[in-house]
Amino acid sequence: MKRVAPLVLLCLPLTLASCGQKPSASPTMNTSTSPPPPVTSGWPATNAQPRLPALKLQVGNQIVTAELCRRELEIMTGMMFRTNMLEDEGMLFVLPNPRQASFYMKNTLVPLTIAYIDTDGRILELHDLQPLDETAVYSRTARVLYVLEMKQGWFARKGVLPGVTIVTEKGPLKDNVQFIPEESEKEK
Repeated sequence: MKRVAPLVLLCLPLTLASCGQKPSASPTMNTSTSPPPPVTSGWPATNAQPRLPALKLQVGNQIVTAELCRRELEIMTGMMFRTNMLEDEGMLFVLPNPRQASFYMKNTLVPLTIAYIDTDGRILELHDLQPLDETAVYSRTARVLYVLEMKQGWFARKGVLPGVTIVTEKGPLKDNVQFIPEESEKEK
């Protein structure tokens, strides 16, 4: 999903869209006082992004492999144009700071369930999203730092509910996965 000033198209005070954050055409959801970074070139996406680096996550008593969306363009593109997702694979979006997030399904063909997750890795909310539906689904809270997308119904099938904490194989999310700002890309 993308963020619309958080996740559907991911434009840093973003809003998620398209299986990611949506660009900010809607009201900004940024809870920080810093200005949003510029939108990365290469948007809008016209095809699926290559497979991203992944890591193992423990979600309750389940182990999943999640691709990491840590850069603005990765977040904006998310699952767009992909045609399948395996049962225990997902996509973890890492936002630059806690905020009210929103995701939508522009150009996203796979039905998904998203988990809005706080800074401690705790699932706050779960939402089902339908393919190609561009209606932004906003979090009820401004404490979202991570969003995990899984195949629709995965959380229900595995008995994973809000309140469950997600950790990496190396420990807490906040200690092991961070957003990568555009500026650090230019420094390389």
